Amino acid sequence: MDDLDGRLIEVFARHPRLGVLEASRRLGVARGTVQARLDRLAERGVITGWGPELSTAALGYPVTAFLTLEIRQGAGHEQVAGHLATIPEVIEAHTITGAGDMWARVVAASNADLQRVIDRVLSDPGIVRSSTVIALEEQVSYRVLPLAAEAAAGDGS
Repeated sequence: MDDLDGRLIEVFARHPRLGVLEASRRLGVARGTVQARLDRLAERGVITGWGPELSTAALGYPVTAFLTLEIRQGAGHEQVAGHLATIPEVIEAHTITGAGDMWARVVAASNADLQRVIDRVLSDPGIVRSSTVIALEEQVSYRVLPLAAEAAAGDGS
């Protein structure tokens, strides 16, 4: 990552529908340079998608909760992850260290609906138990742009 990569990412993060030609004009570089940089960033896995960012609350799921799952010995994380992937309300899952074996972020239409989601998660025989924490308010939205700017400036070592 260099300064141009950082500026390129910032331009597209702030204006995701911007075309490559307009981005090249705003950045003061050739269109081919912009396209080559975008292709390279995508190939390296820095840019992982171009889709719209969606609001779970606006989709009808205003409740967010975090489940810490304990997995039965020998059940395997892959089996549980496969089960979680079938549940639309599970929007993220990670294998973790510390208390518990897997962490899942889930959404629900209401607190009562959250119980349904938790019951569905726990229907997998590979899950021994879970603990749930309900988010009250989002303080910092998911973001990567400040990290990309730091990496481009060379401060992220």
